[in-house]
Parts: sequence; structure tokens; C-alpha cells
Amino acid sequence: MRAYVDFLDRFKWIIVFAVPMIVFALASNLKHLEMDGSYRIWFGEESKILKNYDDFRATFGNDDAVIVVLKDDSGIFNRKALQSIDNITQKFWQMKYVARVDSITNYQHIYASQEDVDDIIVEDFIQNISDASDEYLEQRKQIAINDSLIVNSFVSADATTTMIVAKLVPKVSDGSDKSMEIMSAVRQILQIEHNRTGYKYWINGGPAMNEAFVQIGTSDAVTFTPIVIIVTMLLLLIIFRRFSGAIIPLAVVIFTFVTVLSVQVAFGYKLNNFTANLPVFIVAIGIAHSVHIYILWLSSRREGRSSKEATLHSLQKNLLAVTLTSITTAIGFATLMISTVIPVFTLGVATASGAILVYLISITWMPALLLLFTKEIEVKNQNSKESRFGYGYGEFIIRRHKSIIATTSLVFAILAGGLFMVKIDSNTIRYFDESVEFRKSTEFLSDNLTGPMIYEIVVDSAKINGIKDPEFMRTVEQFCSEFKSKFSDVIHTSSLVDIVKRFNLVMNQNESIPETQELIAQYLLLYSLSLPMGMEINDKMDLDEQHLRISAQVNIVDTSKDLEMIDFVHEWWQKSPYSAQANGQTVMFAYMQEGVTDTLIYSLSLAIVLVSIVMLLVFKRIRLLWIFIIPNVLPVMLVVGLMGYLKINIDIGVAIAGAIIIGVAVDDTIHFLVKYFDARERGLGLKESLDEVIHYAGRAIIFTTIILSTAFATFSFSDFAPNQNFGIVTASALIIALIVDLLLLPALLVLAEKNSKPMSLS
Repeated sequence: MRAYVDFLDRFKWIIVFAVPMIVFALASNLKHLEMDGSYRIWFGEESKILKNYDDFRATFGNDDAVIVVLKDDSGIFNRKALQSIDNITQKFWQMKYVARVDSITNYQHIYASQEDVDDIIVEDFIQNISDASDEYLEQRKQIAINDSLIVNSFVSADATTTMIVAKLVPKVSDGSDKSMEIMSAVRQILQIEHNRTGYKYWINGGPAMNEAFVQIGTSDAVTFTPIVIIVTMLLLLIIFRRFSGAIIPLAVVIFTFVTVLSVQVAFGYKLNNFTANLPVFIVAIGIAHSVHIYILWLSSRREGRSSKEATLHSLQKNLLAVTLTSITTAIGFATLMISTVIPVFTLGVATASGAILVYLISITWMPALLLLFTKEIEVKNQNSKESRFGYGYGEFIIRRHKSIIATTSLVFAILAGGLFMVKIDSNTIRYFDESVEFRKSTEFLSDNLTGPMIYEIVVDSAKINGIKDPEFMRTVEQFCSEFKSKFSDVIHTSSLVDIVKRFNLVMNQNESIPETQELIAQYLLLYSLSLPMGMEINDKMDLDEQHLRISAQVNIVDTSKDLEMIDFVHEWWQKSPYSAQANGQTVMFAYMQEGVTDTLIYSLSLAIVLVSIVMLLVFKRIRLLWIFIIPNVLPVMLVVGLMGYLKINIDIGVAIAGAIIIGVAVDDTIHFLVKYFDARERGLGLKESLDEVIHYAGRAIIFTTIILSTAFATFSFSDFAPNQNFGIVTASALIIALIVDLLLLPALLVLAEKNSKPMSLS
């Protein structure tokens, strides 16, 4: 170790200036930093879910759309409201990236001519709005609220709310996300209408959600990063009462996260809602190393050692622990790389590499800089045992170890009871805080008109032209009826079956499926020929007329309910002569729950196993493995139990938190055990060993927990619910880990050591 410090001392000036210069050179890449909120970032390019969705779009077009909702408490069937709807409809048709626009004004109404009942007319539902009489508008209203194709779809049952749907062209955002461009154009159109009418227009759909992801991710990054840095600096100033004690640890983490971000940009990565908070993660990872090294360096200087001797002493006491904690922290973050949820995977890559980089900077650049601080520091008398930090700690633990174990076990048992109350939910709408405009818009649509979530169900008739088979259509009709009957959250379903039934009603006064395939084919042909350009039915079936698309509008529900409904779809059709596949963005995100669950279970389990192996290899006492594991597993279990009591669902943020808590919380355990076993190896008694641990590591453990929990707690103020939950869970777990490490861990060590030979690292 002395040779290493001599090396650092010899090249300290080069090291101190070279590291910042390299970082600043890499930072030039940050000008290319971008934020991506597209739905595609959640799935790998090899994802079967994404491939199925791309196949769906290739056949039926895009299910992604901009949805604008308008409510008039006096009813929308008045000239002002209808003119606004028509204006928006026409302007949306002219927008870039829009393939089709549907609204109540251009809804293709099917009816028989009054002059000739055999003449079927298909035309816009509302015409000549400016000249329309009150009687005409009232007639349109009565037709709408009594038409199953319109009510709870384009118009609410009370006729006060309606929506305009602008479907986007296929693959609009495959190269790069166009959501911000689309939303800018939409807002310009709606602002003009608002200025004219005074109406509030609620915007929903994929582009609105993507925009919200980008805005919140950007806001979190530019808000929380400086807040965490400032708060950390203030806490370090309070702890050390020295400017260098605040600046040096912060410089270590700033160099690290700038480097990691720069490298990510160089490799073409874009930020998402999780990696946008990478700087805060790096602060949490790296600050502990810096604090442990600096606090012992400062303590040694105050005992009269030179800067070089103080640096040597600090590294001798901390290098093993810092190395081990870097490995275990990197392991904790790296286990996120097994996730199939791509933002979680990229976060795992970035933070694991950040853990290694911050370690390298902490043991090279930081001690090299400390070697430059040769000015004498006032020597303080710290020789008497009574004046040392934590004096009497060992005696307290030994005397009270049984009470500590009993009390903490009782408290922990109560908290663990909440494990049976916790639920898993990864509904993307609920990813946004209730104050976010997009969530308010989506809930407004749900409360006033229809289900904002769309299931696209593709049914295979098993033969070309099979969708025109009367038996097939009757099966589709039966499915839709049973689907809505089984699940009250299914508000509306639509398909070509509805069109065929409507034609039969107009022609034969019987709203049912015709008896012959030829008649069905005639109805569909007549309907197709009657439609204006852009309103064709090729988005309802494939070119071979073998596959039929059913669109189901569904309320916002827990993801587990989504999966239950999707399973019902597949199981129902398996019992028929046909088959079906649920698709669309709602279904894609529902399937992502499996990835969230797997991330929590597998990454957490892998982190526990790998960390336990590392600790076993280092401490070499298999009979004490349970003591090594308990302090690291308990915080996760207990905080999940606490979530059960607080009614916080497990989402993707909590799934991420599990492995991270293991990786970060184990740091304190390792620092405690390394110094404890070192003291025992040197022949110190049980009480003296515990006193030495608290003297050399206690303050750093307490201070780093305060800093880390404060840093992570800032996420609770995010508008992104997974970040909120991540912050609450992680901060709570770190506080629990501190209590476990300073009370339960030493009490368990005392229990294990009673009537046994002293333990050591060898």
C-alpha cells in the first residue's frame, strides 16, 4: 500500500489535472444528448411483443392516434360545438403524419333514402352546420344517443362529450420519435379553436403520452440533479465543516456521471425517464467511497499525521471495504441488465459501469488530490477513549444484544405483515402523477365518454375470404357480447360485423348477421364504394379478408386486470374453430408487467446470491453466512411490507429499487464487517472491536446514509410515479438498513460469538 501511495505522490500533479481534462474532453459529446419518450424504447428490437405489434401495423395500419376530447355541459349538438369539431377534423386531415380522422361530424352514417328505400346512403353524419336548423340538430342528437355504433364511442350517452381521433400513418416514429412535432401542430390548431370558442380541449393518445414522458424526464433531470448536488454539498459542509470536504467528494461523482453520460451518447443511446436520473444514481453510488476515504484522512490529519501518512492510513483502512462495496454495488446494478424492459437494462449498464468508474476515481484522483493538501491542520486531542466517537457503543450492544434482537424482530415482523397486502401494477397511465395534464386528460375521457385504453383483437377466420362467412361473423358477435358482459370495464367494441348488421337493418329491418356470404360481401362492397377517400375499411381487415380487427375501448384498470381480460380473449377463441391475438399498445404495455415482475424477482434474487458469494469468499465463514445475508435482505423485505400498509403498488420503479437497495445497502454492512474482523484479527476483545468499528466507520455509515436517503428521497417529488415510488422505497430501505447495521448486525455478531473463538478475516 505504501508503494501505491508513493506512486500517487510522485505523479499527483499529472493525475489531478489529467482526470478533469479527460472528462471535459468527453463532455463535448453531451451537446448531442437527447430524450426519447417513444413506446419503442421499452422493448428490445428482438422482442416478440414488438414484432407482433409491427406485424399488426403492417397489416392494419397504426393504432396510435391523437385523441381530442370536447365537453359542452349544455350538449354538443349545437352550432358552436359542432363547428369547432368540424374545424378540428378538417385541420387534422391536413396535418403531417395523419392517415385518417374520425369524428361525429364525418362519421359515415348509413341509412335508406326516403325517396327510394332500396337506395342505401352513406354520408357524413353532420352536414351544413352553419345553416342547420334546431330541429335537424335535435334529430341528429336523438339518432346518435340511440345508435350503438356511436354512443359510448364518439358521443357520450348524455350527448355532452365527444372526441376527434386522428390516426397516424404507420411507422411514423420508427426512425425517431415525432411526438413533439405532432403535439406542437395539434396545440396550434387547438389554441386557435380555444381562442374562438373558449372550450377546453383534452388531448389523449400515444403522442400525448410520449410528450409527457419526455417533458417529465427532462424536468426531473434538470430539477433533481442540481438539487441533489446542492443538498449533498450542504450536508458535506455541515458534516466536515471544511470546503474541501464538500468539493472533493462531489467532484468525484460529477466526473463519473459526466463520463458515463458522454460515453452513452457516443454509443448512440438516448435518455429515457430512468437514465435521465443517472447523475443522482451516481451521486448515491459514489459519495460513500469519498466520505469514507475523506473522513479517515481528516481524522488522521487532526491526530497529527502528515498528508501523505494520513492518505496512507485512510487507504489502508478503507481500500478493502471500498473495493468490496464497489463490486457488490456494481453487482446490484448489473443484475438489472437481465430485464427485458429496455430502459431498465440501459440503466443497469450505465450504473454498473458508473460504480466501477467512481471506484477508480476514488482510489486514484481523490487520494492524489489529498496529497496536495500539505497545510497543517489543527491537532485535536482524540487519544482518550472517552473522547472518541461512539464510546460505550460496544458495551451497550453486548449488554442489550438479546433485547435488541427481540425488539427489532417484533418491529420487523409487524412490517413484514404488509407483504401480504402489496400488489403489482405497471399501468402506464398511472405512471404519471395525478397532477400531470396527460393523466387528467385520460381520466377525463374515461369519466365522461369511453374507455381510453384500446385492445386491438385480430381474429383469424382460418381461410381466405373467411371473414365474410356468416358463422364466423356470428362468432365475432357472440364474443363481443360475452366480452362486454364478463368485464364491465369494456365500454365499447367495434368491427366490420357492426357495419354488416347496420346494412341489414337498413335493408331488411333486422339488425343481425345475414344468412349468406354473398349478401355480406355485397354489403361490404357497397359500403366501401360509398366511403370518401381516406375512410376505407382496409384498416378493419387484411387484403386476403382472412383476418378481422376488433377494437375494444376499455377503462383504465390494474395491469393484472388487463392481463386477465387478455387471457380471456385468447382462451375464448381457443374454444372456437378460429383463433385470435390481442394486440396494440395497451396490450404491449400490459405484457410489460411480466418484465417488471421478473426484474424484481430475478434481479433481486441474483443480487442476493452474488453478493452473498462475494461476502463468503472474503469473510470465509460459512456458518456466519446468515449474518451476512440478513442485514442486506431485511431492508428490501421490510420496505415492501411498508408499501403494503401504505397502499403503494409494485411498479417498475420499485422493481428497479430492489436490486439497487441490495447493492447500496450492503456497503455499510461490508464496511462494518471488514473493520470488525480486522479488529478481532488484531486480538481486540468483542467490546473493543465494536468500539473501533463505530469509531472508524460509524460516522461515515451514518453520514452516507443521510446523504443517500436524502438524494433518493428527492425522487418522491417527481411527476413520474415510478420515480416517486423508487425514491420513497429506496430512502426508506436505506434508513432501515442503517438501523439493521448499527443495531441488529452487531447484536447478531455478539450472539454468534458467545462461547466461540474469536473471528478474523483469515
